[in-house]
Amino acid sequence: MGVSTSCVEKGIAVVTVDFPPVNALPVAGWFALADAVRAAGRDPEVRCVLLTAEGRGFNAGVDIKEIQRDGNSALIGANRACAEAFAAVYDCAVPVVAAVRGFCLGGGIGLVGNADAIVASEDAVFGLPELDRGALGAATHLARLVPQHLMRALYYTSRTASAAELHAHGSVWRVVPREELTAAALELAREIAAKDGQLLRLAKAAINGIDPVDVRRSYRFEQGFTFEAGLSGVGARVRDAFGSAGKDGTP
Repeated sequence: MGVSTSCVEKGIAVVTVDFPPVNALPVAGWFALADAVRAAGRDPEVRCVLLTAEGRGFNAGVDIKEIQRDGNSALIGANRACAEAFAAVYDCAVPVVAAVRGFCLGGGIGLVGNADAIVASEDAVFGLPELDRGALGAATHLARLVPQHLMRALYYTSRTASAAELHAHGSVWRVVPREELTAAALELAREIAAKDGQLLRLAKAAINGIDPVDVRRSYRFEQGFTFEAGLSGVGARVRDAFGSAGKDGTP
């Protein structure tokens, strides 16, 4: 349980998230993920990072129960920790490939939206249920996966998009059966890792440098409204209603 790093083959570091039952990460988990991705990128032997997860799905976002229990201190912690984890993926010195199966929700969108490539299983779904959970954020990253008007509709309705839909929009590299996901993601990571390591790092820095949107600043701007919702009480009201309606946030 937690975040672990392994080297399954030369040049590829696999960062795995495992927070049962649904990979809804507590504040400490997001910080641990940020540290693991940064450390992998700093390793001169690593040329590609593969981000994956154990369990039922890739990521269910933040641990809402932690925020309900600890209030604003947990909300501030989640804001900072998510920002660090998303930035670690984006700023990682080498390309990051995300292997997504099952649900990829909330903070999961922040991770894959900042990744360099996504390989997904046929059962993968992507979405931001933030409005159902008393929060805002990660529209910055969803906008990197789907066109602007679709992003808005998905955001306002809390609906999800399938892996096949994202593949049609060009944001998912491949869609494969669940049992083939690891092999397919490793195939792409292996092809990337076969390139010159120094040149890959220069390429990653160059591509980030021409991005039209500053993802760090854009996401932090969004988070300000999450905190405003928290201070006004509407965030807690929506979260409490979400839980009392028999929904515990488990996909």
